[in-house]
Amino acid sequence: MKNRYLAFLVVLFCFIVHARAAETVRYTMKYKGEVRTYWLYVPEGAGPATPLVLVLHGYGGNAEGYCPSMLEVAEREGFAVCYPQGEKDAKGKTGWNVGYDVQQGLERDDVGFVKALVKHLRKTHHIGKDNVFMSGMSNGGEMTYFMAYKYPDLFRAYATIAGLTMQWAYKEWKAKKPVPLMEVHGTADKTSMWEGDPTDTGGWGAYIAVPAAVGYWAAQARCTHEETTTLPQKGEHPVVLHRYLGGDDGIEVRLYEVQGAKHSWHLADMDTCEEMWAFFRQYLK
Repeated sequence: MKNRYLAFLVVLFCFIVHARAAETVRYTMKYKGEVRTYWLYVPEGAGPATPLVLVLHGYGGNAEGYCPSMLEVAEREGFAVCYPQGEKDAKGKTGWNVGYDVQQGLERDDVGFVKALVKHLRKTHHIGKDNVFMSGMSNGGEMTYFMAYKYPDLFRAYATIAGLTMQWAYKEWKAKKPVPLMEVHGTADKTSMWEGDPTDTGGWGAYIAVPAAVGYWAAQARCTHEETTTLPQKGEHPVVLHRYLGGDDGIEVRLYEVQGAKHSWHLADMDTCEEMWAFFRQYLK
């Protein structure tokens, strides 16, 4: 009985240590006179070569406890994850300044903040020297597209979940260079519509269709052909993967078409975070 009790305590201790290892820690940094917050997970034994993935929440979201599925992958694969916290706008909603109609007059430079955050994480936590990756969902996905346009050399690859390209950005900006990029999007998404919203019926501002947004980056990489497969069905909605291949320097662009699905991370229909890391690790230095 005593041996069984000791064995139980050992198992319990290991479970507790394992659970704690995957927790994020809250930190702050100053940017342009403001105190900004982020939550960070760093694996045991991490150093400058440890990859780093940024995960940005959506409009009205919070970084604390966000997307634990990515944390599970990070713990197993040995990379760090940072969840930055978006600040409030005039409506009291947290998020990222991407030029929505409701953000008119908002002067907060979130693009600059993300760039400064990467520098801060490298200097303060000594991670992500060569391998930093950018991702975000919804409003965080819009920021991911922004960073691809503005700072293509800052991240090794980009992933957006239910993200959009604003029409004004598409018209006014030109990509500085091609980047590896993937998008996961539901075709029945009524928040970030698959077919786009050129007349701004949703009130966010006009934005282009998802296939056009992804196709832009495939064209920038000069991808030569498309391969289409259907992922093994996990949930209610089939997932069709469009891979745009043959790009310059081995760059690949992907679009995961979640058929009939609405606005979400689509974790019920696919292993979104697993797919994201599998895409990212192709570009590790």
